[in-house]
Amino acid sequence: MERMGIQGTQFVVSIVLARLLAPDDFGLIALVMAVIAIANVFVQSGLGTALIQKKDADETDFSSVFYASLLLATVVYAIIFFTAPLIADFYNKPALIPVIRVLTLSLFIGVFNSIQYAFVARQMMFKKLFFRSIGSMIPSSIIGIVMAFTGFGVWALVAQQLSNTFLAVVIMWFVVPWRPQLKFSFERLNKLFSFGWKLLFSSVIDTVYSQIQSIIIGKMFSPASLAFFDRGSHFPYIVVNNINNSIQAVMLPSLSAFQDDKPQVKKMVRRAIVTSSFLIIPMMAGLAATAEPIVKILLGDKWLPCVPFVQIFCFIYAFYPIHTSNLSAINALGRSDIFLKLEIIKKIFGISILVASILYFRSPIGIAYGVAVNTIIASFINASPNKKLLHYSYLEQISDIAPSAILACAMALVIITVNQLQLNIYLTLVLQILTGALFYFGLAKLLHFESLEYLIKTIADFRRRHAK
Repeated sequence: MERMGIQGTQFVVSIVLARLLAPDDFGLIALVMAVIAIANVFVQSGLGTALIQKKDADETDFSSVFYASLLLATVVYAIIFFTAPLIADFYNKPALIPVIRVLTLSLFIGVFNSIQYAFVARQMMFKKLFFRSIGSMIPSSIIGIVMAFTGFGVWALVAQQLSNTFLAVVIMWFVVPWRPQLKFSFERLNKLFSFGWKLLFSSVIDTVYSQIQSIIIGKMFSPASLAFFDRGSHFPYIVVNNINNSIQAVMLPSLSAFQDDKPQVKKMVRRAIVTSSFLIIPMMAGLAATAEPIVKILLGDKWLPCVPFVQIFCFIYAFYPIHTSNLSAINALGRSDIFLKLEIIKKIFGISILVASILYFRSPIGIAYGVAVNTIIASFINASPNKKLLHYSYLEQISDIAPSAILACAMALVIITVNQLQLNIYLTLVLQILTGALFYFGLAKLLHFESLEYLIKTIADFRRRHAK
């Protein structure tokens, strides 16, 4: 509910802002966010995940991580503040200087946010996140839309991002009992960092790799090209994020609680992969099949160049259940050393494919195809350690998701045939969605898909408990 509420609101707001602002405005923000994403990795330091994973984390651990992260945020902000002109010169965009300096203030707010989140995750208090997300998203969305409507351009996006993060922290301050204490222990911090540094290095590698695509596109082509690439990934990301992040948020603390019982961990990982694939893969197949009418209706003709990116990223995000579930299991078992090795191996492949894509295609769409190839390779790499750790092989995982994937592909073909009716674009889209949903869930029910039966039972149990 929390993820669907926040992403649903964000989706509507992004549509409104896309109609009010130019692709170049979104491209400029994407350039800045690439820098901030890399900076934020250093501020988080992997210590938030270490707090969740540690069985006996107490107030001293939380406060020590908070003050260390705050110090890191100050150092990183100072570096970015003084190097902002160099970053702007790199892109040949002087207008980026004030945007970078203002938007990077989110690093300080993020320190509070990450510690609050770690506390909530440990206590499994996810209802708190629901109130935080909705309470921060709605006011910040109004601020962004009003500023965009009144001609503030890129600053409307800056204000929306900053206000959303700030309001989230303020709300959590009132609904979560954690407060920083005057406690600090280098010994505790060192123990947490012994686990967290590997995650930090892994996150640096992963984030630099993912953001370097935006940096290269922004440098070699134009902000508008980057906006189409970014918006193309945004549509499937919103859909996947609702399910994937909901499962991921619960998986790490849940698996950590059973880290000494590997058969139970395998059972939980398998359930996560099968269930999330049953929901995510058909959504990605359906979105890819209806990408053009959706973009046309929601964003307008000026955003049609992002359609092929939507379709490519639908394929990419369909693999996320495998990525998320396997990596969460590895972290829950305390094997951040394996996690780091996997990131290094994946990024060697990823960078090689990225360089080949740039040299061969020299286009944003070529880079997107390269990401798709790397996703297939990465899914195998992420799954490989769990063959030994959990006796859950990659082939076994593929066989678990195969029924959903085959049914989703058949559904996509059915959706595409609706186009042959040549009806009004709005009616066509409605028919495609209804036909696809009826085909997929109808056949799943007819064929007694275990995932569907599990979901129906879970929802029924949830309703029965709350009815009491």
